[in-house]
Amino acid sequence: MLTDLPNVLTLSRIAAIPLLVGLVAAHGSATDLFACLVFIAAGVTDYLDGHIARSRKQFSDLGRMLDPIADKLLVGASLMVMAGLGRLPFGGLYPAIVILLREIMVSGLREHLAASRVSLPVTRLAKWKTTVQMVAIGTLLAGDSTARLLQIGWLPVGLIGAVLLWLAALLTLVTGWDYLSTGFRHVRPPASKVVP
Repeated sequence: MLTDLPNVLTLSRIAAIPLLVGLVAAHGSATDLFACLVFIAAGVTDYLDGHIARSRKQFSDLGRMLDPIADKLLVGASLMVMAGLGRLPFGGLYPAIVILLREIMVSGLREHLAASRVSLPVTRLAKWKTTVQMVAIGTLLAGDSTARLLQIGWLPVGLIGAVLLWLAALLTLVTGWDYLSTGFRHVRPPASKVVP
């Protein structure tokens, strides 16, 4: 089960996190570029593991469990290390908080609803949110230092990343509310007490 290619790709995404954090902490033109490339590679594995699992019909409980965990660990670690190092420009800490809180809330909802055998399917808007979020984080990891390294210093990479992060946070609020509303529809009211 662990040797299935989709699971190996998912585990590689988790294994990349310490490398990514180390590169961000080093904070130089080259290391920022490499951090962005590691993040992009991890994002590609996210697409590939699902695609390969569907094409080869290699579905497993382990894969279903690990895939969303790997995504949340990657996003959470990236946002936290940038926040800790003061690398979220233009008030980027606030959308980062919104994104992390939403991830925790949706995980809790999924866990609660799983006990009732109710699934919380990913919506199309949530997929757009994830795409914008990943592009935003990748852009912020690259930062203005990468733009200078690639001799495109005129491009405001930090500003672009911050705007995309705010957009991702807005989409996060909308999709989070959708998930919460769906979750509330499946919460059973407490049993009424019979007064003797």
